[in-house]
Amino acid sequence: MKKILATVAAAILGISFAAAGEYPDISIKELNEAIKDKKVTVIDVNGSSSYKKGHIPGAVDFSANKKELEKLLPKEKDALIVAYCGGPSCSAYQAAAGAAKKLGYTNVKHLSAGISGWKGAEQKLEKGSKKAKDKKEKKEKTSKSN
Repeated sequence: MKKILATVAAAILGISFAAAGEYPDISIKELNEAIKDKKVTVIDVNGSSSYKKGHIPGAVDFSANKKELEKLLPKEKDALIVAYCGGPSCSAYQAAAGAAKKLGYTNVKHLSAGISGWKGAEQKLEKGSKKAKDKKEKKEKTSKSN
């Protein structure tokens, strides 16, 4: 009986670790570099009220835009997509990461430090909200000017 319980416990732990590792982690430094190089789409999963108070620069408010997410993500399915939520113990990011993966994106990562780690590292924040329409128009202007 002890062997069976030990096997079941090991299997459960293995599944938990596999689920936790489904989306590779990205460091604050790596994310900052990708933002600077304009090579990432960041998705904030902390809710619209938290988003308005402060979010990673350029991040999409998942709560306000989940229905239009496909329009806000790049056309290239191998583009870097990073989802984040509150911090290391938060798993809400999985909703956005899963949505991106379901849309066919293959380079989806997780900022496990979350907004708490970002703030703790004294990184720049943007405040306020942006509608999907605003981001889409900005994206279209950038495309037309190239």
